[in-house]
Amino acid sequence: MNKNALKPISQTLNFDVVVIGGGMAGICAAIASARQGAKTALVQDRPVLGGNASSEIRMHITGATRHGKAGRDNLRETGIIEEILLENKHRNPAHSYGMFDALLWEKCNYQENLSLYLNTYINEVKTENAKIVSVSGTQMSTEKQLTFISKMFIDCTGDGSISEKSGAEYLYGRESSADFDEPGAIDRTDTVTQGNTIQFRSLDAGREVPFERPSWAYDFSGEEWVYKKSWDWFDSGFWWVELGGTKLNTLTDSEEIKEELLKVVYGLWDIIKNHSDQAENAKNFYLDWVGFVSAKRETRRVIGDYVLKEQDILSNKVFEDAISYGGWHIDSHRPECFYAHVNDTPHTEDKTVMFEGIYTVPYRSIYSKDIENLYLGGRCISATHRAFCSTRVMATCAVAGEAAGIAAALAVKKGKTARQLSEDINELQQLILRSGCYIPEFKNEDKADKARIAHITATSEKSEAINVINGISRPVGKNSNMWEACGTGESLSLKWDKPQKISQVELTFDSNLSVEIMISLSKWCHGHQTDGVPDTIVKDYKIEYFLNGKVVDTKSVKDNHQRVNVLKTQTVCDEIKVTVEQTHGCENARIIEIRAY
Repeated sequence: MNKNALKPISQTLNFDVVVIGGGMAGICAAIASARQGAKTALVQDRPVLGGNASSEIRMHITGATRHGKAGRDNLRETGIIEEILLENKHRNPAHSYGMFDALLWEKCNYQENLSLYLNTYINEVKTENAKIVSVSGTQMSTEKQLTFISKMFIDCTGDGSISEKSGAEYLYGRESSADFDEPGAIDRTDTVTQGNTIQFRSLDAGREVPFERPSWAYDFSGEEWVYKKSWDWFDSGFWWVELGGTKLNTLTDSEEIKEELLKVVYGLWDIIKNHSDQAENAKNFYLDWVGFVSAKRETRRVIGDYVLKEQDILSNKVFEDAISYGGWHIDSHRPECFYAHVNDTPHTEDKTVMFEGIYTVPYRSIYSKDIENLYLGGRCISATHRAFCSTRVMATCAVAGEAAGIAAALAVKKGKTARQLSEDINELQQLILRSGCYIPEFKNEDKADKARIAHITATSEKSEAINVINGISRPVGKNSNMWEACGTGESLSLKWDKPQKISQVELTFDSNLSVEIMISLSKWCHGHQTDGVPDTIVKDYKIEYFLNGKVVDTKSVKDNHQRVNVLKTQTVCDEIKVTVEQTHGCENARIIEIRAY
């Protein structure tokens, strides 16, 4: 007999940067760190990546455009989050969340310098002298006991659980107006948070499908409010099916909240199918999927060297140490939102506030003030409850997470703590901009970029060719900040007074930052989108490298669907010519930025 033949395995793993939490912020942080050359681990406690955007929850990734609302032009987030969403638009036109799971896994699993650990829950954090030495946990699918030793850690758990276990100070609940002098804060500090939600999806079976309410589901058929509400868009859930945050804690009572939400969802489906004014339209529909993992909105917020406040958001503040931006409104849901919504309870405290423009997130808000090697990503960054009501959405979390990943890798390279890296904020900001992200009022000043000293010409100009080196990689206000030709088949050239050794050319195309490209469960959101990637993106193009008038190298790219393209070469040249052969439908060739290294 082979008794005890298979014992649990314990492993100790060494990295430069360890990211815990595989939501969109964690994914972007881990990929960004790895691309900066740091040996990186991404540790996720679920079998899939994406967090609230995964197939387990299926929330769409919102951000500064606020669903493409009027007056929110050219505000969509770029960088790794856009790279992922453009790839998804290219591959996954039917908005399949299973396909999206696979894409996120692919992006992380096959990223150089990045090791992925799924199904791994971190339950121990070892801290010495205000520094995390290691984190340990169990990979449930293998029974392996894993210990991660690293120079830097990034808490992207959403709940701030790594920070809490490390001893870092955090905020929880709603601060009073006396705490931060915020105009929308409540009178007295409390522990109330926004609630949790589960989504559902229904499909048309092509034949009548009856529904009988389970005995455990709530019976709303006798409720007066049922007959006053609109039940349109019953195919993809309701955001206001939200509970918890008062008597039930959204973290410690999340399983009890989920049970309550299930009772609500099945009770509402009974209304839609059997009692509402949509019953005839819904007769062929059936519940295809109901989430069993609830989407959390709010738990802990870790305190950094700066706590982002409501005033910063409403004033569109640009910090000297800005590393990302946000623009979602101050979206404060009423406590126990489902019951408040159906009973039409007045929103008298902690109100939602719309504002114009965008604000920045400071570097000092993405690391812990207490733990010297702990960065923050996602909804647990250093912010008040009021500011959090804007920063909590996933696209905003993603770009701040990417900045945290770049910062962690740079801190490792320089042998500095997170706080000490503030001395190198200009270098960090330039790395963030080069990665394809945007920081309002900051521009490319990279001295290594040889395009900045080139002479720029073009075969035609609807908007000036010189814009490709003006340092701003998106339209801002009335300035397009791009070269737009009078048609396709047009060329743009960079010329130098003396030969340059070029190893890499980086092109940024126009991806129409005013339109939505996110995956969504909602057909209402699908209606805001067109199939495929934005038509402004360059599809086919050619780069020619010249020396003394002769072609010394050529690169041709077909079927591109990404905003940012990086082309490697080893060429000495005095001219580079980019010819746009075809776009994805736009009549005119457009290039926003060209860099050369």
